[in-house]
Amino acid sequence: MKYIIGIGGVTNGGKTTLTNRIIKALPNCCVVHQDDFFKPQDQIEVGEDGFKQWDVLDSLDMEAMVSTVRAWIENPVKFARSHGVNVTPGSKKPASKDIHILVIEGFLLYNYKPLIDLFDIRYYLAVPYDECKRRRSTRNYTVPDPPGLFDGHVWPMYLKHRKEMEDSGVDVVYLDGLKSRDELYNQVFEDIQNKLLNCL
Repeated sequence: MKYIIGIGGVTNGGKTTLTNRIIKALPNCCVVHQDDFFKPQDQIEVGEDGFKQWDVLDSLDMEAMVSTVRAWIENPVKFARSHGVNVTPGSKKPASKDIHILVIEGFLLYNYKPLIDLFDIRYYLAVPYDECKRRRSTRNYTVPDPPGLFDGHVWPMYLKHRKEMEDSGVDVVYLDGLKSRDELYNQVFEDIQNKLLNCL
């Protein structure tokens, strides 16, 4: 059985932290990080807001990302091995009963139709403006944030894409990014376990 989990939401909402805990706890689990699909810096356009447009779909090679996910769907064992993930066969079960899990993590997972339809469950981490801005200010990025980027581009794009997602009726499980790391992990891990049991 194959199961695809999305962990999306706002920048600095706790997606990567949660993802890293989840993938260690689940069997035969691989991960795809949307941040690995950013286009080169010289291909990122400057928008009307005066900032390089990092927080939009055009900054990402979404076709390559979907191709990567489809490679996992086609052969999760081969994908896992090529990504250094140990695959443990199910004990005395037919191969079809083996569970293979893919976690996809990123800030714009639910705004690209070819990707949206591949998820079995979609989580969405949200934090309020003040906390998001505080967290963002403590991060060191390869390309540092220019002054005013958060208010002038990052937050407006988050609100725009969240509204688009909600308006298009994408079914997501909202997570409160203000909860402790342990609370979030326990909530999501328990939810995934229950859903996997229901699939068997």
